[in-house]
Amino acid sequence: MSSGLSPQDRQAAIDTLASGRELDLLVIGGGVVGSGTALDAVTRGLSTGLIEQRDFASGTSSRSSKLIHGGLRYLEMLDFGLVREALRERGLLLTRLAPHLVRPVPFLYPLTHRVWERGYVGSGIALYDAMAMQSGTGAGLPHHRHLSRRQALRLMPSLRSSALTGAVQYYDAQVDDARHTMEIARTAAHYGAHVANRVAAVGFLRQGERVTGVRAVDKLTDREFEVHARQIVNATGVWTDDTQAMVGERGQFHVRASKGIHLVVPRDRIHSSTGLILRTEKSVLFVIPWGRHWILGTTDTDWNLDKAHPAATRADIDYILDHVNRVLATPLTHEDVEGVYAGLRPLLAGESESTSKLSREHVVAHSAPGLVVVAGGKYTTYRVMAKDAVDEAVQGLDGRIPASTTETIPLLGAVGFQAAWNQRHTLAAEAGLHVARVEHLLRRYGALTQELLDLVAERPELGEPLEGAEDHLKAEVVYAASHEGALHLTDVLTRRTRISIEAWDRGVSAAPAAAALVAPVLGWDEARQQSEVDIYLGRVEAERISQTMPDDETADEARRSGPDSRI
Repeated sequence: MSSGLSPQDRQAAIDTLASGRELDLLVIGGGVVGSGTALDAVTRGLSTGLIEQRDFASGTSSRSSKLIHGGLRYLEMLDFGLVREALRERGLLLTRLAPHLVRPVPFLYPLTHRVWERGYVGSGIALYDAMAMQSGTGAGLPHHRHLSRRQALRLMPSLRSSALTGAVQYYDAQVDDARHTMEIARTAAHYGAHVANRVAAVGFLRQGERVTGVRAVDKLTDREFEVHARQIVNATGVWTDDTQAMVGERGQFHVRASKGIHLVVPRDRIHSSTGLILRTEKSVLFVIPWGRHWILGTTDTDWNLDKAHPAATRADIDYILDHVNRVLATPLTHEDVEGVYAGLRPLLAGESESTSKLSREHVVAHSAPGLVVVAGGKYTTYRVMAKDAVDEAVQGLDGRIPASTTETIPLLGAVGFQAAWNQRHTLAAEAGLHVARVEHLLRRYGALTQELLDLVAERPELGEPLEGAEDHLKAEVVYAASHEGALHLTDVLTRRTRISIEAWDRGVSAAPAAAALVAPVLGWDEARQQSEVDIYLGRVEAERISQTMPDDETADEARRSGPDSRI
């Protein structure tokens, strides 16, 4: 079994999928739920395939608030079951499944009323902490604490003193969602799943009423082939209705897309040692520490346009800046915004006209014999959704299928992470790198960091910073293509790294250097290398233009003009 997602691994997976051999289960969709479903199935002993029409996490799963949390606002809605479930998953991710990728983050909840609000908010957050402990996976996060105004301003000097009367500080967790999703898919491949991105399902195979497989296209070569499976899971998120339509089955429920946008600003624009959560008239707004940056978000608006490339408008950006600036002593401006990204939440339609009130609960159903659909939910509970999807699918399989084991199966890079972290000074000295560089690698690759250090040992120039994105080593770019399934330059700069939203120029100056590093791994000639750079630069330009537009329709038109719309 391979521990990587190399181009050779991908080709071997496609050859197996196209061989005519019937799989036990095929998953359509390489987001966090689809990747989790593949991991759940293969670790039960099922022969498993996973196909994704674009890149792993290229949709919703790379464009979230990057939080692993129970959801305080769901507690206020009295949705105790969802919060309890999410808090348990938070603990598993922090302590066992992905401690190298998921880490604690503090938040300040400012109070604006002197008496009743402290009791109301404090009791809610106390219940939040208690539910986490009752789950058995409290993860040792610090308990909440009440703060005076002076104490709160000491933690976050950038707040206007008149914006609060006091505060409560509590803890949740955060994750690089795209890297986490990719590592789930990679772990599934490690256990024997046949995993291939850039493979689109273009139709379903049927025998009478039963769905028996899919017609698929390798989007790199245009090769068409059939994949046969005893059960198929549709885990396509906001594309659920579109995928169901291919089988002529609309199903018992529908998925509605809600757009959420986030801004990325430099860390020095907000002086604080803690994150911030704000109530708005529609939902909540987070200010989230993110390395040398802050992530600000999110919005919550209906979206009925291009699902592949949702666009942020100037109005969206103004909304976030306006709300954050209400509490900041020094307001942020458009010039402070380094990065912007927009994502779509897959919400179950029908319960409310307002997307902010639509359910984050998930549903699983056999929409047709041989076809299971899983939809809704939230990022934090992906593993539960995946388990439920496979539980449903195995009802259509013969024999005794083992129960889910994924709550005890760490992702690649998790086992040995703490030992490697403790040895970081030794690793840095042996590699000839500054310890800060090794810490950066450990937080992204965990115990797999040694594989990158081996690359540097073989090719010392890969230990140098990437031109235009000096926070990253050249080795990371090579590794993205050789081990992590990146097939386009955009995959490297937007998902394997976050250069597209973290670099001051959104990765424009880093693109040529990154393409040159990837080219030998993926077999690109000079023309293809230049084409990849041009596509990326066109993508950045289209996004910049869309973010000046006043409404969704004009922003969508501008965003779709980007040359990356076809990939």
